Amino acid sequence: MALPTPSSRKLSHTRTVVYSGFEREDGMWDIEAALTDVKTYNFVIPSQGPREAGQPIHGLSIRLTVDDQFIIHEVFTDMAHIPHPECDKAPQGMHLLIGCKLGSGWRKAIDARIGGTAGCTHLREMLFNMATAAYQTIPSARQFRNQQAGLPDEVPTTPPPHVGKCMSWALDGAVVQRHYPMFYQKTSDA
Repeated sequence: MALPTPSSRKLSHTRTVVYSGFEREDGMWDIEAALTDVKTYNFVIPSQGPREAGQPIHGLSIRLTVDDQFIIHEVFTDMAHIPHPECDKAPQGMHLLIGCKLGSGWRKAIDARIGGTAGCTHLREMLFNMATAAYQTIPSARQFRNQQAGLPDEVPTTPPPHVGKCMSWALDGAVVQRHYPMFYQKTSDA
């Protein structure tokens, strides 16, 4: 289903965010995020002067190194393009995320450690979705690796984190009934 045809318009701003997941040779995982903001016209940032169309306003990257349990072991941040010189201080507290788990409570952990003026809005926005990128990366790669080795699929004893958190993955829905029948909860027809 496509979006409806818009009114006549011209592009003004593009934010690109890319998430990537990597399996490391040491058994750990790197989850990376990169954010870039560009304008389609020349403009001026008072603290830095003129910017040409297409020149990044923001060029930010984060790498989280996590284990199989989604626990953070390392955090690296790069701020190649920033609109204000003071922005370069934003990554100073990122190490406070080491030891946190990408999962339930992740957004609260981010806010508690680098929320508000203790961090950067854009870095926090990137971090929020890194948990989802990790979940898209790690279980599937482990399952693929096990299949390649001829090992049986792991049978979960508790519902995976996404079950019950989305319309398609409702505990009483057809997708859960097909993929995780052991967690399916039929609703009463009362």
